Amino acid sequence: MIPLHDPRNALRPTAIALGSFDGLHRGHRRVITAVTEVQPVAQQRVVPTVVSFWPHPREVLHGETRLRLDLPEEKLELLAPLGIEQLVLVPFTRELAALTPERFVQEVLAEQLQACRIAVGTNFRFGVDRSGDVDDLARIGAALGIDVRVLPMLWDGAERVSSSRIRRALAAGNIDEAGRLMERPYRFSGPVVQGRGLGRQLGWPTANLAVDGRKFLPLEGVYAALAWRDGEAGAMAAVMNLGPQPTVDPLAPSAVEVHLLERNLELAGARLTVQPLRLLRRQQTFESLEALSRQIRLDADQALQICDSWCGPSFPPPLA
Repeated sequence: MIPLHDPRNALRPTAIALGSFDGLHRGHRRVITAVTEVQPVAQQRVVPTVVSFWPHPREVLHGETRLRLDLPEEKLELLAPLGIEQLVLVPFTRELAALTPERFVQEVLAEQLQACRIAVGTNFRFGVDRSGDVDDLARIGAALGIDVRVLPMLWDGAERVSSSRIRRALAAGNIDEAGRLMERPYRFSGPVVQGRGLGRQLGWPTANLAVDGRKFLPLEGVYAALAWRDGEAGAMAAVMNLGPQPTVDPLAPSAVEVHLLERNLELAGARLTVQPLRLLRRQQTFESLEALSRQIRLDADQALQICDSWCGPSFPPPLA
């Protein structure tokens, strides 16, 4: 796993891919490629680095909640195979937001991170009130002896590949489209926590996952899914309920419940990674617990067929 640093502890000098890179899609990887093969400077090896802000600027400036497709710890696993050697998170504060474009490049990128190359997408904005654009970055970088590379947006059909587009696909339950845009699976993970045991009473015991509240989750509903237990490489077929329990407990908060198919494991205290494969149905209210149990049987049978015949891209399992 590559390290996660703040600017004070980063390895230097750096070649920086600068941006949020949420979802780490094909367009993001084009920017990252521009910093992974930089020649040594003054006989010093240059460290390929991704630099992002945390928390999201709109959270600090406007009080908005910004859920992430990839949390920082997840991004470390994704960046390592791309040739990136460290992820640097710049703490975003109102003081940082007040810096002019010139001061931001000088103080953060040049002085703290000793950047010799900076790569960004054409839509990158920075500095107070987002007043700086890529032309400003190129001008400021040239004055400081920093090589600036601006990469064009990547288009897919009539719309560019973007994190917002991936979120829209997930919000519609279109797991295939989200995976196609990212060229990797959408996954999330969390520790298994104690539930109320209602699933076990119905004959369908579930592992209740405590997923980080900053993670963007797909449309509420019932999914066929794959699951991995930390430390184990083999995927397990599963059916997952994401959302509330309208029949069993209408007032209960939204939850992530995973039932392993044809497996009976003790999962208390374990950590599971889940990869939704397909939305089976939206949630609905049943007239009785018996009717709910019959529907879960149908869901489980359908999920098992999907998992057994899964022929999607051969993505690697999560790291143990």
